[in-house]
Amino acid sequence: MDINTILVLSMFVVFLSLLLTGYPIAFVLTGVAMLFSVIGYLSDLYLGTMTGINFMSIGMLVNRMYAIMTNWTLVAIPMFVFMGIMLEKSGMAEKMMTSVEKLFGNVHGGLAITVTIIGILLAASTGIIGASVVLLGLMTIPTMLKQGYDKSLAVGTVCASGTLGILIPPSIMLVVMADQLAISVGDLFMGAFIPGTILGVLYILYLLIYCQLKPEVAPLPLNRQPLSFSLVFEAFKSILPSMGLIVLVLGSIFAGICTATEASGLGALGALILAWKNHKLSFSIFKNAVLETFGVMGYVFAIFLCANSFALVLRMLGGDEVIGGFLLGLPFGPYGILAVVMFLVFILGFFLDWMEITFIILPILGNVVANLSFTVNGYGVVDQPALIWFTVLVAICLQTSFLTPPVGFAIFYLKGVCPESVKLRDIYKGVIPFILLQLTGLAIVVIWPSLVTWLPAMAYAAK
Repeated sequence: MDINTILVLSMFVVFLSLLLTGYPIAFVLTGVAMLFSVIGYLSDLYLGTMTGINFMSIGMLVNRMYAIMTNWTLVAIPMFVFMGIMLEKSGMAEKMMTSVEKLFGNVHGGLAITVTIIGILLAASTGIIGASVVLLGLMTIPTMLKQGYDKSLAVGTVCASGTLGILIPPSIMLVVMADQLAISVGDLFMGAFIPGTILGVLYILYLLIYCQLKPEVAPLPLNRQPLSFSLVFEAFKSILPSMGLIVLVLGSIFAGICTATEASGLGALGALILAWKNHKLSFSIFKNAVLETFGVMGYVFAIFLCANSFALVLRMLGGDEVIGGFLLGLPFGPYGILAVVMFLVFILGFFLDWMEITFIILPILGNVVANLSFTVNGYGVVDQPALIWFTVLVAICLQTSFLTPPVGFAIFYLKGVCPESVKLRDIYKGVIPFILLQLTGLAIVVIWPSLVTWLPAMAYAAK
């Protein structure tokens, strides 16, 4: 084992060890990067290694920071965050929940199915995990428990449905992934749309089957109403504004009218209009939404900058060659290596947030996949179809990171708004079936890559 390999492995070990101490992730990333830049410099100086780390190369970090802050693609992130926060404050979700719940009042698990449907709509409208999970939890957990739902089923449904925003566009994570791999945000949005919808359908099918087999876990409401045209019309009317915003944002991207950045501006404006139409727009609400956006973006860009410094030092130490050489040297064939990669991403998701994995690991894995020569049908019009397919696979795998301990952000978002009777073990138990469903969705997309590339190809063909 050469010195570069030792340094790379040591860097990861130190990083994970410090992460478990509870220090803020941004400080850990920067501190480890600074420590190993010094170690790499001394190693070149006294051990004759060739990491290339010197004061001039470390100065490259300034250019990388500047590139991040002036990146036009990343402007979409604060716009999508603002759009999600304004939708949360507009009261649209409460209206949808009330009307859609009545449609499924005569079905065991109808409220859980309603939560999933609203989760899909919120995902396609906001792309913000924290907002979706907290909003769904506040609106539905007390009602579900009062109706007699099993605690684990109730909290598991809310947790899983709220995380759909990480995959269904417009997803902040997809914007960052596209930027890191230098692929089209629009192509990635279109590629993730069908897999994200499949996950939502898997959730609904599971709830229908499970609640029919065990009706005691999801009793029917006492005040249920018979299905009628007026109920259907009321539900459609409540869903229409959010659907209109989805069509405005995603439709303008899919049709090639707007870039993702331009569409994010339209989405932010559309969210303001919806809040105004719902009589929920005031200077105070607008100011709070802006301040919340600043708070979220402060955290996000701190991770961006610190993860970039970590990734730069890792690459200078030869991390790309060490990790790529290990994976490409495995005697499993392309799909066997892909299985190992997905397993590694899944395990990393237990300890790291998606941002660290996206900035540090994804570019290395992207280079590995490029050397595996996967044959993915791009229908002659989709650029880099194998890379887009792989990125969507990683996105699906990373969605599980929000539901897996010990980091599992969705779990802790939900625990913060749950009644005291709901314990952490109830949430852990409740998310297990949905993690298995996510892995099932991952397997489906691995077997049929065209689920990712078909929609972008159709969009290009229609132009």
